[in-house]
Amino acid sequence: MSSHAHTQRTVRRSVAVGVPLALLAALTVAGTATGAPGAEGRDARVVGSATLGDIPLGPFSNALLPGSVADDRGIDLGGIGSDLYPAGREGEFWTVTDRGPNGQIKVDGAKRRTFPTPGFDPAIVKIRVSGHHVRVLKAIAVTTRSGKPVTGLPNQPSRDEAPYTYDARTPLPYDPNGLDTEGIVRAADGTFWLVDEYGPSLVHVSARGQVLTRYVPRGLALKGADYPVVESLPAILLKRKTNRGFEGLAQLPGGDLVLAVQSPLSVPDAAAGNSSRNTRLLRFSPKKRAVTAEYAYRFDPVDVVDPGQHDTSELKISSLVAVGGNKLLVQERTDRTSRVHRVTLPVGPGFLDSRWDDPTASPSYEQLDDPTAAGAPVLRKTLVADFGKVPGVPGKIEGIAQTGPDTLALINDNDFGMTDGSAAFDPNGRLVDSGVETTVTYVRLPRPLRG
Repeated sequence: MSSHAHTQRTVRRSVAVGVPLALLAALTVAGTATGAPGAEGRDARVVGSATLGDIPLGPFSNALLPGSVADDRGIDLGGIGSDLYPAGREGEFWTVTDRGPNGQIKVDGAKRRTFPTPGFDPAIVKIRVSGHHVRVLKAIAVTTRSGKPVTGLPNQPSRDEAPYTYDARTPLPYDPNGLDTEGIVRAADGTFWLVDEYGPSLVHVSARGQVLTRYVPRGLALKGADYPVVESLPAILLKRKTNRGFEGLAQLPGGDLVLAVQSPLSVPDAAAGNSSRNTRLLRFSPKKRAVTAEYAYRFDPVDVVDPGQHDTSELKISSLVAVGGNKLLVQERTDRTSRVHRVTLPVGPGFLDSRWDDPTASPSYEQLDDPTAAGAPVLRKTLVADFGKVPGVPGKIEGIAQTGPDTLALINDNDFGMTDGSAAFDPNGRLVDSGVETTVTYVRLPRPLRG
């Protein structure tokens, strides 16, 4: 972390708990991360960049839900780069945090998932990009039916990683209300739709942040949630990899939603999922409250997406963007870089309720080298941009929005400045910040998206 950042952090540590969000928004500082395009990036170029300044997480969270974060351990607001959705006015976007600060520490050779601020509540955050500044305009806590925080803690011991305190020494309780929120869209009626990694689930949220309904896979058997849970998604989704549930979400012009499974499912087992390049997109009708189609999507080889990377399990989809009609942008990424393709969704249910939704199918869809030949037609895709060849684009881009005929806004997930390992916190239990900031980057494409 730079000395300037340290000074800013020291000043802002004096802010009292419960400070209004308007004042927190004023605490943001400027920053840039642009670069001149090289020969390999001449097809697309960065045309603007803005950075979110340091906002202490405790005051931010407690202004929404008093007492939710007793000790922020020196962590600032981050993680809002889980998605990006236009808010109407130029430069304004809806974003959503993920489950909050978390990391991994090895204890006796086994990794433990840590939650330094277990009371953190996922939030919908409205931001404005102005010049080199990203400012918080509004924040909405995601709450249960009775107004309590949903938290970001795992739901079930049978399916999710066990949660621990920041030092991995003390177990934390599971929370059936917990959400690892990722994608976000806003419906015409002002409500929000979010996707979640744990279920995986699709979550309908009121304009005030209250969970109206959580749609989960059939057979999940989630007990004890303080909001309606509906088992209406395909049961095959129970085979999602740990922390690799739904990540991308798009809203089509007619109101239907498209959800992306972040990584291939573990069908029939983890080895098959880790070596597979076949994942799934689902179409959900809010009117019917049901999945109406399932599409086969095949990643490019991992060393094409990220030259030098050879681990296929690093491939993920983090963002979907509707670009008119039944056309979507689909982002394929690793933590270092990403590429965006355009696809057209076909008419009909795809392979919904086919043999490929049967976990006993052999070979499974995930094991197919040529899904189309086997009866699971893969979506045809056209490369729109390779961000690995565009200087100035940060790593771990998780949110993308279209802001003009030939312009995209990108936002990265900075993981709240967290890193893995026991060195993530100093001997006093304060965060050793990674120095990675939340940044919105504008990229101009060589041609219009609908061209």
